[in-house]
Amino acid sequence: MTEANRPARPASVGETRRPRQSPTELTLTFTDEASVRQQSRLLEEPEWLLDERLAALERFAELPIESNRLYTTYVDLRNARLGDVRPSTEAPTEVPMQAAGSDADVPEGSAGLIELDERGVTRLALEPAARDAGVVLESLTAFRRRDPAGFRSAAGGDGMLPENDKLAHLTRALWSQGAHLRVPDGVRLERPIVLRWALGRPGAALLSRTLIDLGDDAEAKVVEELAAVRPSIAGGVGDGGDDAPQAFFTGTSEVRVGAGSSLSFASLQDFSLDQIAFQHRVAELGRQSNLRWALAQLGGRLVRSRVDNRLVGDGASVEQVEIVFAAGDQLFDLTSYTKHLGRKTTGNLLSKGVLQDSARSFMKGLITIEKNAVGTDSFLGEFGMNLSRQARAVAIPSLEIDQPDCRRAAHSSSVGPIDDSQLFYLESRGIPPEEARKFIVLGFLEPVVVRVPLQSAQDALRELLEAKWDGSHAETAAA
Repeated sequence: MTEANRPARPASVGETRRPRQSPTELTLTFTDEASVRQQSRLLEEPEWLLDERLAALERFAELPIESNRLYTTYVDLRNARLGDVRPSTEAPTEVPMQAAGSDADVPEGSAGLIELDERGVTRLALEPAARDAGVVLESLTAFRRRDPAGFRSAAGGDGMLPENDKLAHLTRALWSQGAHLRVPDGVRLERPIVLRWALGRPGAALLSRTLIDLGDDAEAKVVEELAAVRPSIAGGVGDGGDDAPQAFFTGTSEVRVGAGSSLSFASLQDFSLDQIAFQHRVAELGRQSNLRWALAQLGGRLVRSRVDNRLVGDGASVEQVEIVFAAGDQLFDLTSYTKHLGRKTTGNLLSKGVLQDSARSFMKGLITIEKNAVGTDSFLGEFGMNLSRQARAVAIPSLEIDQPDCRRAAHSSSVGPIDDSQLFYLESRGIPPEEARKFIVLGFLEPVVVRVPLQSAQDALRELLEAKWDGSHAETAAA
């Protein structure tokens, strides 16, 4: 395990834990009108976009950080110390497009790559066949300059992000960069596009948006890599200590899937323990379309993740799997909202968390079945595995059903230690107890690994999961 991602030492008996921080104490100091105007000037934006940013800033100031009363008890920001973080005061950098297979160093088996850090785009490549088919991969700045009307249609107005979410409005007000992927009607990409973020410079803040648009009868796979910036660049990414300077990232993924189209989106998050991350993913699905989310959360000191699925078209379906592997005093706050609007839509959503030391996770989900959603089939499962007495997992699945004519509407949840019967079975086959525990834990998390649509990324995720297990248990044994 890298030093950057080594879990912070859990509090021992008798130690005082950091006091719980109120949701109103989000200590960002750049959320004011002057900062918004400076950001807009920096990007040389039109007046309409500045007006939208200012309107979003007002909503950010008005809204609570959690609007759902079921979940307000479970907001905890005690690990976030963001008073000193600042966004960049320079215009984002741009690099020219390269052909995949050149010195762009595109991951093997992929069709394209866009790599970004806090300062802008550092690498951009797309295979010629995809470019000739009309696929577009670019930064948001390039998108706005190339097609102002198209940019306004895709990113302007209220967009797809929910109106009642405080952090969504924070991103609307102060985003500085991001990526745009467009797959035209009838184009089917066999190999995935890689979106790579290298973040975590001490004291740096980045607010970004990713726009993904699939036309009708299209197909694409996207692999998002969220990793700690290299120590040689940042001068050391830190070990998550209480006095270490933190970095801040809030990013959105706004996805439209056209009629008859299919998108697979896998995200591998392995930030350093000095990183605070707020993530928001929202998708709108057309008729007979299909979306598959596979989200892995490993790094970060405090991570809030929200996914909103809107199944608008008849016959649309979504499959979502999100896993957490937490240690030390990491905290993961996962929320999922799935709204069934079309007829005969299908949802299958699963959250899993493995918690060591004094780590915590909140898994919250709400399935809403509207009156028009006849024939809905929807399931929500939330399962936590606690590996120590100090670890805590909370699971809150819920349903709102306005249409009784459903094929299925169900949820399930459980939180507990490793199943003794599974341990007994493996040990009876000659497997040592610690190895047996490791096999059970990694098998518990495997459902998201197999859904990653790039072999090299699958292998990397398995290595990260094993390293996290081995590193944490090595520290525990040493202590």
